[in-house]
Amino acid sequence: MFKSFPAVMTVVVALGVPAPTGQLLPDLRQAPVGCPGGTNLDPAQCQDWDVCLVADASKPRGPCLETGPASAVRLRFTTSADNVGDGPLVIYAQRSADEPTMRARQAFQSGVDGTIPDSFDQAQRDLPATVYYEPSATHEHWHLLDFEHFMLRTPDGRTVVTDRKNGFCLGDRYTTADAADLPARPQDPASAEGRLGKFLRANMCKRHDPAATSVKQGISVGWGDDYGYKVDFQWLDLTRVPSGVYDVVNVVNADRSLVEKSYDNNVSSIAIALQWPWGARNPPDVISSPPHVKLIRSCPGRERCAVAWPP
Repeated sequence: MFKSFPAVMTVVVALGVPAPTGQLLPDLRQAPVGCPGGTNLDPAQCQDWDVCLVADASKPRGPCLETGPASAVRLRFTTSADNVGDGPLVIYAQRSADEPTMRARQAFQSGVDGTIPDSFDQAQRDLPATVYYEPSATHEHWHLLDFEHFMLRTPDGRTVVTDRKNGFCLGDRYTTADAADLPARPQDPASAEGRLGKFLRANMCKRHDPAATSVKQGISVGWGDDYGYKVDFQWLDLTRVPSGVYDVVNVVNADRSLVEKSYDNNVSSIAIALQWPWGARNPPDVISSPPHVKLIRSCPGRERCAVAWPP
C-alpha cells in the first residue's frame, strides 16, 4: 500500500481487448469521493473527509494536530468502488515460494451455466498488476496493486499531487445503494455467486500469512469495497499546494486492464477551494495552522468538477 506511482497519471483509453465470449462481466463504478460506501446521501452532504496536520511527515498515520508546527498537511477522504455489472469481479493471484510477489488473473462467471473458476489455473485472463504482502501493522495481508488511484488537479486538468496508496484487499464490504435494482446480485446462497459472496464478505486476503502462495479477492454484484479516510495513505499531500480551486479525482481500474461491461463510470471527483490562513497565496515556511478547505461540489461519474467554477 505504500508504494508511489508516477507523478503524471490520467484516465487512458480502453486497451481494445475483446470481452470473453459468453461470460458475465463486472462493472466497476467509482463511488462519490468522501462518502461512506453504499451511502444514499446527496454526495454534497458527505463528510467522510478532513484536513489533517501531522508532526512527522514520514509516518503514514496521525495523530492529527489542532495546531502546528506541522511537517505535513493531508487532505484525507474515503474512497469506494461498487460492482454494478452482470457478474462478479474475481481475481486470483499465485506465486512460487521463492517469488516476492504474486501474478494475478481475472476470472469470469459463465453466462451459460453460472460456474465461476475456483483457481488461478482456471482463471481466464492474465493481469499486468501484481499482488504483494504489506507488512504494516494496520494491514499485514496481500494487496492488489493499481486497482484505484486518486490525484489533485487544477481545473484545466493539470495534475498537482498524486496518491501514495495503490494496494487494495478487495471484498464485499457494503451493499450498494441500488443493490435491489441490480438483477445479477447474488440471491441464492447455494449458487456459485452466493458461495463466492459469503467468502468475499469475510475476505482478509490471507492476513498474517506472508508465506501464502495464493490468494483470492473480488467484489460481488451489488456490493462494494471501501477504504475509510483514516486508513494509511488515504490522503493527498497539501503541504506545498498554493491556495486555489482544485479537483480531487478518484479513478478505479484506470489502465482498464480489468475487463468490465462498461468503463463509463470509473471516475468521480469533487471540487474544493483551498485557502491558506490570512489570505496567503502560498503555504508558510512553518505551518502552524491548516489551510481552510471548502467542498464546492461533488461530481459522481465525472473526471472534472471545478471547470465551471465560479458558476
